Amino acid sequence: MRRVSIALMLGIATILPATASVPTGKHIFISRAEVIEWMDHYRERPEPGRLSDAVKMLSESSALRDPEAAGYHVGFVAGVLGTNPARAEQLVNQMLPLPPSDQWLAVRAIAYSGLPAWKSLLARVAAKLPARRGMIDAYLTGELPPLNTIELDKNLTLVEKVKMQFGIKPKTPEISFGRNPELLDALWGEYFATGHYRPIWRIITLLPWSKERDNGERLAVGSSAKYTLANNAARYPDILMLIKNLKSYQDKDSEPILAEVIHAAETTEMSNIRKQQLAAIDKLKTKGSGAQADMKTWGIVTQGAIGVTCVVLATMSLSAAGLPCVIGGAASSAVINYWSAQYRSLVFVGGERPIGIDDTAADHG
Repeated sequence: MRRVSIALMLGIATILPATASVPTGKHIFISRAEVIEWMDHYRERPEPGRLSDAVKMLSESSALRDPEAAGYHVGFVAGVLGTNPARAEQLVNQMLPLPPSDQWLAVRAIAYSGLPAWKSLLARVAAKLPARRGMIDAYLTGELPPLNTIELDKNLTLVEKVKMQFGIKPKTPEISFGRNPELLDALWGEYFATGHYRPIWRIITLLPWSKERDNGERLAVGSSAKYTLANNAARYPDILMLIKNLKSYQDKDSEPILAEVIHAAETTEMSNIRKQQLAAIDKLKTKGSGAQADMKTWGIVTQGAIGVTCVVLATMSLSAAGLPCVIGGAASSAVINYWSAQYRSLVFVGGERPIGIDDTAADHG
């Protein structure tokens, strides 16, 4: 599987302070659940000095095994680096070395950090990330884009639609919000690390996709954006206050949907959003192959959307969730198989235990 410049004049640059502070009485994380809990409150009490311990625990617990399911983690690390520019290189060096399979996190976090000299930083630490030399080169040459330059997928023009009838597919970017649902996770990770309005603004720009009627990938991501905004706004007063402040700045497509999100959060009635989006997905699926409803395409969408579930799980106790946030290939296959048999059990619209993953599959995650 496999970009939104916003000029916003607000009197708020952040909701919560993201200034660096050195923790006292620092202790080592003993579980991934403890890391998630720390991330959950980081924007209230920033402790960048503990980032390396958190990353190492995530690595040891196999939480970084699948990049598509670890978008929240990479967004969080990127956010910490971006808000600590004077310490960024030190923070990166402290989290190294990492196993070859997990070195991608350091590379992508640097690229997503928004640091003015992120390319220079990446070049300086490249020798310590030998397993990801190709990935590093792709970011340094511009083949892969940093998070803040990835635009929203553009609608097809009339000419492009006509060409598609003759089998001529339009050129599309390799990385996009529609094709890479983990980017939504990364935006949530960035917010939980910084408290800045920018990642939430970009999530809001995805809301019109929740009414998409022709593209399954966009509908999946738009539905996830809508539900996770409502769910997290209901749980966190700072997020609710932020989206209420941003509401009057939205265009005619996003504003009414954001109003729905705010109402759902204030009344804690997220179930209505879930039902609406399941119905929209079910309707799109029944429209036939012209609406991308073949199971191969839908299976890919499901698999990518698994990572979005981590956004909600990241704000809950992992034991209460009943399943680790990072899901391996076996569990991903189980989700796709379950979707084939019972379509209404999509995992990306649930805030509780992901549906369609039996205990046997989860054990292999």
